[in-house]
Amino acid sequence: MFGTFEFGLPEDPRRARRPGLRLWLLGVPTTLAWAVVGWSGALGLLDGFRLMSLNRVDAWGADAGPAVSLVLLFSISITVASSLGFAMLWGGGMSLRGMGVGFRASSLAASLGIALGSGAAIPSWTPPEAVGKRLPSEPWTDVDWVVYYEPYLVPGVAGVTALVMIMVLGRAFVTKAEADDRAQALAQTGRQVMGTVLGVEFTNVWVMGNPRFTVQVRFPADEGERTVVATMITPPLQAPARGSTVKVTYDPRDPDSVRIDPDPADRAAGGNLGAFLPPLF
Repeated sequence: MFGTFEFGLPEDPRRARRPGLRLWLLGVPTTLAWAVVGWSGALGLLDGFRLMSLNRVDAWGADAGPAVSLVLLFSISITVASSLGFAMLWGGGMSLRGMGVGFRASSLAASLGIALGSGAAIPSWTPPEAVGKRLPSEPWTDVDWVVYYEPYLVPGVAGVTALVMIMVLGRAFVTKAEADDRAQALAQTGRQVMGTVLGVEFTNVWVMGNPRFTVQVRFPADEGERTVVATMITPPLQAPARGSTVKVTYDPRDPDSVRIDPDPADRAAGGNLGAFLPPLF
Protein backbone atom coordinates (compact mmCIF):
# COMPACT_ATOMS: atom_id res chain seq x y z
CA MET A 1 0.00 0.00 0.00
CA PHE A 2 2.74 2.42 0.92
CA GLY A 3 5.82 2.96 -1.19
CA THR A 4 9.40 2.64 -0.05
CA PHE A 5 11.54 5.75 -0.16
CA GLU A 6 15.29 5.75 -0.62
CA PHE A 7 17.57 8.72 -0.03
CA GLY A 8 19.83 9.23 -3.03
CA LEU A 9 19.80 10.16 -6.67
CA PRO A 10 19.63 7.71 -9.55
CA GLU A 11 23.17 7.26 -10.79
CA ASP A 12 24.21 8.20 -14.29
CA PRO A 13 27.17 5.98 -15.16
CA ARG A 14 28.33 8.45 -17.79
CA ARG A 15 28.95 10.94 -14.98
CA ALA A 16 30.20 8.42 -12.44
CA ARG A 17 33.63 9.19 -10.97
CA ARG A 18 35.63 7.35 -8.41
CA PRO A 19 35.29 9.22 -5.12
CA GLY A 20 38.97 8.76 -4.17
CA LEU A 21 40.36 12.30 -3.95
CA ARG A 22 37.29 13.93 -2.40
CA LEU A 23 36.98 11.27 0.27
CA TRP A 24 40.68 11.39 1.12
CA LEU A 25 40.63 15.20 1.37
CA LEU A 26 37.62 15.05 3.69
CA GLY A 27 38.86 11.98 5.51
CA VAL A 28 42.01 13.57 6.95
CA PRO A 29 40.31 16.46 8.84
CA THR A 30 37.42 14.19 9.79
CA THR A 31 39.79 11.65 11.35
CA LEU A 32 41.63 14.42 13.20
CA ALA A 33 38.35 15.85 14.50
CA TRP A 34 37.27 12.42 15.75
CA ALA A 35 40.70 12.02 17.36
CA VAL A 36 40.01 15.17 19.37
CA VAL A 37 36.62 13.71 20.26
CA GLY A 38 38.26 10.50 21.47
CA TRP A 39 40.90 12.33 23.51
CA SER A 40 38.60 14.90 25.12
CA GLY A 41 35.82 12.39 25.67
CA ALA A 42 38.15 9.92 27.35
CA LEU A 43 39.66 12.47 29.73
CA GLY A 44 36.68 14.80 30.12
CA LEU A 45 33.85 12.28 30.48
CA LEU A 46 34.92 8.65 30.75
CA ASP A 47 37.76 9.32 33.19
CA GLY A 48 35.41 10.97 35.69
CA PHE A 49 32.74 8.30 35.37
CA ARG A 50 35.40 5.62 35.79
CA LEU A 51 36.65 7.12 39.03
CA MET A 52 33.14 7.54 40.39
CA SER A 53 32.34 3.97 39.45
CA LEU A 54 35.42 2.56 41.16
CA ASN A 55 36.08 4.43 44.39
CA ARG A 56 36.05 8.24 44.07
CA VAL A 57 32.51 9.56 44.39
CA ASP A 58 33.74 13.16 44.40
CA ALA A 59 35.64 12.88 41.11
CA TRP A 60 33.80 15.91 39.76
CA GLY A 61 34.12 17.97 42.90
CA ALA A 62 35.63 21.41 43.44
CA ASP A 63 38.77 20.51 41.44
CA ALA A 64 36.85 19.55 38.29
CA GLY A 65 37.82 22.69 36.34
CA PRO A 66 39.98 20.93 33.69
CA ALA A 67 37.33 18.24 33.21
CA VAL A 68 34.68 20.87 32.51
CA SER A 69 36.94 22.45 29.88
CA LEU A 70 37.45 19.05 28.27
CA VAL A 71 33.69 18.48 28.15
CA LEU A 72 33.33 21.80 26.29
CA LEU A 73 36.09 20.75 23.89
CA PHE A 74 34.35 17.40 23.43
CA SER A 75 31.06 19.14 22.59
CA ILE A 76 32.70 21.38 19.99
CA SER A 77 34.83 18.66 18.43
CA ILE A 78 32.00 16.15 18.11
CA THR A 79 29.91 18.79 16.33
CA VAL A 80 32.73 19.48 13.88
CA ALA A 81 33.47 15.79 13.39
CA SER A 82 29.81 14.95 12.76
CA SER A 83 29.53 17.74 10.20
CA LEU A 84 32.62 16.55 8.35
CA GLY A 85 31.32 12.99 8.50
CA PHE A 86 28.06 14.12 6.92
CA ALA A 87 30.06 15.83 4.16
CA MET A 88 31.89 12.53 3.56
CA LEU A 89 28.53 10.84 3.13
CA TRP A 90 28.08 12.84 -0.07
CA GLY A 91 31.76 12.66 -1.03
CA GLY A 92 31.27 9.32 -2.75
CA GLY A 93 28.81 10.79 -5.25
CA MET A 94 25.15 11.69 -5.46
CA SER A 95 23.87 8.14 -5.78
CA LEU A 96 22.82 5.31 -3.52
CA ARG A 97 25.96 3.35 -4.32
CA GLY A 98 28.21 6.38 -3.90
CA MET A 99 26.57 7.29 -0.61
CA GLY A 100 27.21 3.76 0.59
CA VAL A 101 30.93 4.22 -0.05
CA GLY A 102 30.81 7.63 1.65
CA PHE A 103 29.09 6.15 4.71
CA ARG A 104 31.75 3.44 5.03
CA ALA A 105 34.54 6.02 4.64
CA SER A 106 32.92 8.25 7.27
CA SER A 107 32.60 5.31 9.66
CA LEU A 108 36.26 4.44 9.11
CA ALA A 109 37.33 8.02 9.85
CA ALA A 110 35.26 8.03 13.06
CA SER A 111 36.53 4.70 14.40
CA LEU A 112 40.15 5.41 13.42
CA GLY A 113 40.05 8.89 14.93
CA ILE A 114 38.55 7.66 18.21
CA ALA A 115 41.14 4.89 18.38
CA LEU A 116 43.99 7.37 17.89
CA GLY A 117 42.60 10.00 20.26
CA SER A 118 41.65 7.66 23.08
CA GLY A 119 44.93 5.79 22.63
CA ALA A 120 46.88 9.02 23.05
CA ALA A 121 44.91 9.68 26.26
CA ILE A 122 45.90 6.39 27.93
CA PRO A 123 48.80 7.84 29.99
CA SER A 124 46.63 10.73 31.23
CA TRP A 125 43.79 8.73 32.82
CA THR A 126 43.58 9.36 36.57
CA PRO A 127 44.56 6.25 38.57
CA PRO A 128 42.00 5.11 41.16
CA GLU A 129 42.87 5.58 44.81
CA ALA A 130 42.81 1.83 45.36
CA VAL A 131 42.99 -1.09 42.94
CA GLY A 132 40.85 -4.13 43.57
CA LYS A 133 38.64 -2.67 46.27
CA ARG A 134 36.35 0.22 46.97
CA LEU A 135 37.21 2.46 49.86
CA PRO A 136 37.39 1.45 52.61
CA SER A 137 37.44 -2.30 51.86
CA GLU A 138 34.66 -3.47 49.52
CA PRO A 139 36.13 -5.72 46.78
CA TRP A 140 35.63 -4.96 43.10
CA THR A 141 33.17 -6.92 40.99
CA ASP A 142 33.87 -8.22 37.48
CA VAL A 143 32.21 -5.10 36.07
CA ASP A 144 34.54 -2.91 38.11
CA TRP A 145 37.55 -4.66 36.59
CA VAL A 146 36.14 -4.05 33.10
CA VAL A 147 35.76 -0.37 33.98
CA TYR A 148 39.30 -0.32 35.36
CA TYR A 149 40.71 -1.43 31.99
CA GLU A 150 38.51 1.04 30.10
CA PRO A 151 41.50 3.20 29.03
CA TYR A 152 42.70 0.25 26.95
CA LEU A 153 39.32 -1.16 25.94
CA VAL A 154 38.06 2.04 24.29
CA PRO A 155 40.94 2.44 21.80
CA GLY A 156 41.11 -1.34 21.38
CA VAL A 157 37.47 -1.70 20.35
CA ALA A 158 37.69 1.39 18.13
CA GLY A 159 40.87 0.05 16.52
CA VAL A 160 39.29 -3.32 15.73
CA THR A 161 36.28 -1.51 14.27
CA ALA A 162 38.62 0.57 12.12
CA LEU A 163 40.33 -2.57 10.79
CA VAL A 164 36.97 -4.09 9.89
CA MET A 165 35.91 -0.86 8.18
CA ILE A 166 39.17 -0.79 6.19
CA MET A 167 38.37 -4.22 4.77
CA VAL A 168 34.73 -3.31 4.09
CA LEU A 169 35.66 0.01 2.50
CA GLY A 170 38.36 -1.59 0.38
CA ARG A 171 35.87 -4.08 -0.99
CA ALA A 172 33.35 -1.29 -1.60
CA PHE A 173 35.96 0.76 -3.50
CA VAL A 174 36.88 -2.19 -5.68
CA THR A 175 33.22 -3.01 -6.39
CA LYS A 176 32.37 0.60 -7.21
CA ALA A 177 35.46 1.02 -9.39
CA GLU A 178 34.59 -2.10 -11.37
CA ALA A 179 30.98 -0.96 -11.79
CA ASP A 180 32.11 2.51 -12.89
CA ASP A 181 34.53 0.99 -15.40
CA ARG A 182 31.78 -1.15 -16.89
CA ALA A 183 29.39 1.79 -17.03
CA GLN A 184 31.94 4.09 -18.65
CA ALA A 185 32.92 1.42 -21.15
CA LEU A 186 29.27 0.89 -22.03
CA ALA A 187 28.75 4.64 -22.46
CA GLN A 188 31.83 4.97 -24.69
CA THR A 189 31.73 1.82 -26.79
CA GLY A 190 28.14 0.64 -26.43
CA ARG A 191 25.57 0.98 -29.17
CA GLN A 192 22.50 3.10 -28.64
CA VAL A 193 19.20 2.19 -30.25
CA MET A 194 15.55 2.86 -29.59
CA GLY A 195 13.55 0.16 -27.89
CA THR A 196 9.88 -0.48 -27.21
CA VAL A 197 8.50 -1.13 -23.74
CA LEU A 198 6.54 -4.39 -23.64
CA GLY A 199 5.75 -4.43 -19.95
CA VAL A 200 6.14 -2.20 -16.90
CA GLU A 201 6.01 -3.05 -13.20
CA PHE A 202 6.29 -0.40 -10.52
CA THR A 203 8.64 -1.67 -7.79
CA ASN A 204 6.93 0.45 -5.12
CA VAL A 205 10.27 2.18 -4.47
CA TRP A 206 10.89 5.92 -4.72
CA VAL A 207 14.40 7.37 -5.00
CA MET A 208 14.44 11.10 -4.22
CA GLY A 209 10.87 11.39 -5.47
CA ASN A 210 11.52 9.39 -8.65
CA PRO A 211 9.79 6.02 -9.14
CA ARG A 212 11.74 2.86 -9.91
CA PHE A 213 10.37 0.42 -12.48
CA THR A 214 11.11 -3.02 -13.79
CA VAL A 215 10.65 -2.88 -17.56
CA GLN A 216 10.61 -5.43 -20.33
CA VAL A 217 12.10 -3.86 -23.46
CA ARG A 218 12.48 -5.10 -27.03
CA PHE A 219 15.15 -3.52 -29.22
CA PRO A 220 16.99 -4.29 -32.47
CA ALA A 221 20.48 -5.83 -32.20
CA ASP A 222 23.01 -7.29 -34.62
CA GLU A 223 21.68 -10.80 -34.20
CA GLY A 224 18.06 -9.67 -34.47
CA GLU A 225 15.54 -8.32 -31.98
CA ARG A 226 16.34 -8.84 -28.33
CA THR A 227 14.15 -8.64 -25.26
CA VAL A 228 15.61 -7.73 -21.88
CA VAL A 229 14.28 -7.08 -18.40
CA ALA A 230 15.94 -4.23 -16.52
CA THR A 231 15.26 -1.56 -13.90
CA MET A 232 15.12 2.16 -14.50
CA ILE A 233 14.53 5.24 -12.36
CA THR A 234 12.82 8.16 -14.06
CA PRO A 235 11.04 11.40 -13.21
CA PRO A 236 7.29 10.79 -12.96
CA LEU A 237 6.56 12.66 -16.20
CA GLN A 238 9.00 10.40 -18.08
CA ALA A 239 7.78 7.15 -16.53
CA PRO A 240 7.65 4.26 -19.00
CA ALA A 241 4.35 2.92 -20.22
CA ARG A 242 3.53 -0.09 -22.33
CA GLY A 243 4.18 0.87 -25.94
CA SER A 244 6.42 3.83 -25.13
CA THR A 245 9.93 4.13 -26.51
CA VAL A 246 13.15 4.20 -24.51
CA LYS A 247 16.83 4.65 -25.24
CA VAL A 248 18.77 1.39 -25.01
CA THR A 249 22.55 1.28 -24.72
CA TYR A 250 23.99 -2.22 -25.03
CA ASP A 251 27.31 -3.97 -25.49
CA PRO A 252 27.21 -6.45 -28.39
CA ARG A 253 29.95 -8.49 -26.68
CA ASP A 254 28.18 -8.65 -23.33
CA PRO A 255 24.46 -9.46 -23.55
CA ASP A 256 23.95 -8.68 -19.84
CA SER A 257 25.37 -5.15 -20.13
CA VAL A 258 22.32 -3.01 -20.96
CA ARG A 259 21.24 0.44 -19.85
CA ILE A 260 17.71 1.75 -20.26
CA ASP A 261 17.00 5.51 -20.33
CA PRO A 262 13.75 7.37 -20.96
CA ASP A 263 13.13 8.94 -24.34
CA PRO A 264 12.29 12.63 -23.75
CA ALA A 265 10.65 12.87 -27.16
CA ASP A 266 8.17 10.07 -26.50
CA ARG A 267 4.77 11.51 -25.63
CA ALA A 268 3.46 8.13 -24.47
CA ALA A 269 5.72 8.21 -21.44
CA GLY A 270 4.19 9.35 -18.18
CA GLY A 271 0.69 8.45 -19.29
CA ASN A 272 -0.15 6.34 -16.25
CA LEU A 273 0.72 8.56 -13.29
CA GLY A 274 -2.03 7.19 -11.05
CA ALA A 275 -0.36 3.78 -10.85
CA PHE A 276 2.62 5.04 -8.89
CA LEU A 277 1.80 8.38 -7.29
CA PRO A 278 3.41 8.54 -3.82
CA PRO A 279 1.04 8.14 -0.87
CA LEU A 280 -0.28 11.36 0.62
CA PHE A 281 -0.39 9.98 4.18
